[in-house]
Amino acid sequence: MLSDIDIAQAATLKPIVDIAQALNIASEDLIPYGHSIAKLSTHCIAKLNTKLNGKLVLVTAISPTPAGEGKTTTTIGLADALNKIGKRAVVCIREPSLGPVFGLKGGATGGGYAQVVPMENINLHFTGDFHAITAANNLLAALIDNHIHQGNALGIDKVTWRRCLDMNDRALRDVTINQTHANTGFDITVASEVMAIFCLAEDLIDLKQRLGNIQVATNKIGKPIFASDLQAHGAMTSLLKDAFQPNLVQTLEHTPALIHGGPFANIAHGCNSVVATKAALKLADYVVTEAGFGADLGAEKFIDIKCRQTGLQPDVVVIVATVRALKYHGGGDLTSLNVENIAHLNAGIANLKRHIDNCKTHFGLQVIIAINHFSQDTLAEIHALKIAVEQMDCEAIVCKHWAEGGAGATELASALVNTINNGKTHFKLLYADEIPLMQKLQTIAKKIYGAKDILLSEKAAQKLAELEQQYGHFPICIAKTQYSFSSNPLLRGAPAEHSLEVQDLHLSRGAGFIVVICGQIMKMPGLPKVPASVRIDVNAAGHIVGLS
Repeated sequence: MLSDIDIAQAATLKPIVDIAQALNIASEDLIPYGHSIAKLSTHCIAKLNTKLNGKLVLVTAISPTPAGEGKTTTTIGLADALNKIGKRAVVCIREPSLGPVFGLKGGATGGGYAQVVPMENINLHFTGDFHAITAANNLLAALIDNHIHQGNALGIDKVTWRRCLDMNDRALRDVTINQTHANTGFDITVASEVMAIFCLAEDLIDLKQRLGNIQVATNKIGKPIFASDLQAHGAMTSLLKDAFQPNLVQTLEHTPALIHGGPFANIAHGCNSVVATKAALKLADYVVTEAGFGADLGAEKFIDIKCRQTGLQPDVVVIVATVRALKYHGGGDLTSLNVENIAHLNAGIANLKRHIDNCKTHFGLQVIIAINHFSQDTLAEIHALKIAVEQMDCEAIVCKHWAEGGAGATELASALVNTINNGKTHFKLLYADEIPLMQKLQTIAKKIYGAKDILLSEKAAQKLAELEQQYGHFPICIAKTQYSFSSNPLLRGAPAEHSLEVQDLHLSRGAGFIVVICGQIMKMPGLPKVPASVRIDVNAAGHIVGLS
């Protein structure tokens, strides 16, 4: 089997103007970045407002494992399959972060014959959006430092704003600023508040207002100081103006793809930009989008943050599962996952069941299970999984899009259309705006994670009390391990009666939510012992090799 990059580089791409034309987008409404990439102009986005919305399909997954689930690959394959059965579909996903690309996870453009292309460009610099977000974030940091240097008219005492970089660099987690001898540090760009704002803003005016609302510091009496007090938001918006326009590319099968924004789901809210999602809904009958990591993180935040702020509602949710990953959740180790083990599979299905129950019971969504097929899966394992899912009043469909492209997911596409046409979705948010922050946190922990209680550190308890006074109406954005329903990454499956350990809380005032730090979670990841970067190179012909 060819590698992902070999498959991508062997593909014949259509000119991006042809992809746009299939969506009735005129060439003058595009801002080209070469032959295969373009941005949709602000004028183009504005013209779409009068069009009706298509159907929104949310792809999520079981809790991630080192065995992999293939959520992005399934998202892309499903969009290809919808087009293959005669529907007009667009895929709408996040841009990859350079941290994972050179780290452990690798790229985020799909795999096999379900990829978005040109994969090298998308996985690396793409259109420079993340560089613009990094620059806007660090401009604000520089303006804070300069204000203090030039006399500190605002009386800044405690700076809370951090710098960012789109790279895994653990040495930058904690740094000391010479001028003030203050302890600060860097977050990875995809965990920054500017990234969250970028992905939640409805338009440039909303973007600028949200940037101005960022709280960056307090003075000596504890009064908050905002980016607007430094008159920083206009200049920050100028750096983000072009980046804010969604990126148009294509899949290997020439399905249009909007790829824009990229907040992590284990730290941030994990969804592509609102402006891209809303544009896609005007351009297609079906929009297939994804929420990062498992449904307990990505889907919950998609609904309780993105949908809450925008009025968007998924028509159906697809939960991606693999036999291998479920066996891992059931107690299997990585060396034995290619060997049939029905006992481990049945034990691990508890993880899938909780995700299904959460989506159906707490969010009122119709659910379909996509079994992302691996060649080592046995007929007995597939049969056991399908029977278990049927007992949960759901349909499970084996998908082979990785090996066969859209043709390998047409059964899933047809089932999805039928499910949407049934109209049984009764969408609802998990909690109301007006309940206290502690009650929101308890609701997520107990209903979604299966926790028995919450353990607040002394710092977290103090922050919670302070934030409740003015920001109690904000939604919660949980930052925790993606590998478990709990705050302990070693608790696989569907742990119950555990305690959610809350270490700290951060205000993301411009984004409009409260970040709750649970367990040992880092906003600046580190590289693994053998990073993916060791495989990445450029050959004599100038072609990138080793990217996955």
